[in-house]
Amino acid sequence: MILDSRLSAVAELVRSGTRFADIGTDHAYLPVSLLMGGKIEYAVCSDLRKGPLKNAEETVKKYGVEDKVDLRLSDGLDAYSWGEVNEIAIAGMGGLLISEFIERTEWLRNDDIHLIMQPMTHAEDLRKTLYKNGFYIDKEVAVKDSGKLYIIISAYFSGVFETRTSSQCVIGEIYKNCDPVSREYIKMLLKKYTVKCEMLKNAEKDYTEAESIVKELRQCLK
Repeated sequence: MILDSRLSAVAELVRSGTRFADIGTDHAYLPVSLLMGGKIEYAVCSDLRKGPLKNAEETVKKYGVEDKVDLRLSDGLDAYSWGEVNEIAIAGMGGLLISEFIERTEWLRNDDIHLIMQPMTHAEDLRKTLYKNGFYIDKEVAVKDSGKLYIIISAYFSGVFETRTSSQCVIGEIYKNCDPVSREYIKMLLKKYTVKCEMLKNAEKDYTEAESIVKELRQCLK
């Protein structure tokens, strides 16, 4: 099975030999690919809706991995319990929704748990949630797929609860990367916040925060 660039980047971050969960699995392409490649031996695939879970079931049967996959109807991690999985991918959802999952799932607060998240929106809010709930972001990856830019966040629980600045939550750890796609992602953010800053100025509203973010982003590109 060949994954697209976005899911391939998620798969690259998965630790070998772990008990894997794919939240919002849809067609289960990611866990099935990981199983067929021998990177994991077992996967739990869950989705909130029966339709996507049916799609996942068809993929699992097509590739003959029924004995290695547990399919579940679940809102986020609600149908999971501590000890079942320690490698968790949440891809293709909004950052606010992912944040909700993290805040209400207490058993995630364990240093054996690895979270791999690919927020479609509000990555800055997701980072803020991670920091204030005792997680640290060890790595971020920017990827381009079908002309669109995506960010993937890897995080572990550290027990250190932090309040970060708006700039730190917007930029995250991507500034540490020197590859062309990461720089393109930062340029995209710079354009977004430059426009926001100008709009606030023109509306005679407080633009201090947006201006600070723009300055930090420019610094990242030097």
